[in-house]
Amino acid sequence: MSKLAVGDPAPDFRSTTQDGLPLTLADLRGQRTILYFYPKDNTSGCTLEARSLSAGQAELERMGFRIIGVSPDSAASHCGFREKEGLRFTLLADTDKQVCEAFGVWVEKSMYGRKYMGVKRTTFVIDADGRIEKIFDKVDTRNHYEQILKAYR
Repeated sequence: MSKLAVGDPAPDFRSTTQDGLPLTLADLRGQRTILYFYPKDNTSGCTLEARSLSAGQAELERMGFRIIGVSPDSAASHCGFREKEGLRFTLLADTDKQVCEAFGVWVEKSMYGRKYMGVKRTTFVIDADGRIEKIFDKVDTRNHYEQILKAYR
């Protein structure tokens, strides 16, 4: 699959929220969406990123954005993560990694010489018509909300 770029249509997908409800790309039409991919619930970087987006959620919503996080964790894991961190945005349980693969973020990674497959932390902003408006592939986990605001000022 070729790498996604600004202006491309967002890949179609079907996944499940932390509450077990289906969510598709079509469900996002009509509103700008911050679709952020992260490796794992309750890990340091992922927690910092979620906290940053949560802290800025009200302002991002005033700007017309909806926030959705995506990781391969289960719905039960997402429920626990949301409760522990007080998150109010949707998390997708991409346990089969189809959404991650569609967006090109399920990649080979390497740590201490060991190669493995995992999520490349990336955020896609999808416009109301379903096209990719912005891509953040160098995410500042501690300040991701501010990073998004800066891009739109």
